[in-house]
Amino acid sequence: MEVSADAIITDSAREDAAQRGITIVILPKNALASPPLPERSIALGADHGGYAMKEQLKQFLVEELRFAVKDFGTHDTEAVDYPDYAYLVAQAVAKGECRQGIVVDGAGIGSAMAANKVPGIRASLCYDKATARNSREHNDANVLTLGGKLHSFDQLKDIVMTWLTTPFAGGRHQKRVDKIMEIEKRFMK
Repeated sequence: MEVSADAIITDSAREDAAQRGITIVILPKNALASPPLPERSIALGADHGGYAMKEQLKQFLVEELRFAVKDFGTHDTEAVDYPDYAYLVAQAVAKGECRQGIVVDGAGIGSAMAANKVPGIRASLCYDKATARNSREHNDANVLTLGGKLHSFDQLKDIVMTWLTTPFAGGRHQKRVDKIMEIEKRFMK
């Protein structure tokens, strides 16, 4: 089910919809039935350990959720270094080329560390729906990292859906996100 960004959906309603097999996709205001736009663009990357899951996620994002996906690789299972792909995804988000990013490696930890080195990025390793919801609602995370070898595809899909459909709560959380960004600015001098 697609709903506008100004729709109010409680956590209880989200959970009820999930139990009924209904996927709620939050679209930007006035974007219902529109083609993918920059606000519906997502950067995607993986190392060799996350390659298979990245490919499945890409298909899900494009075909079911109608996202415009910019795939930064890797494009096979040959061994590569996860920081290279986490950096490319984070850079695309920081530059505004994509609204959000997802990186999949074996455990998701290293990609979160690498992505968080890019100014403007708030990458979060999420391992269930609760951490995905919290990272968006409280921290306004703009890059999601995942452990491709730690979950089934259905589990990752649930995490991604929760992450993509949870809005930032703002309010008291905005002050905390501002403090995170201020710390970053101290080290950019």
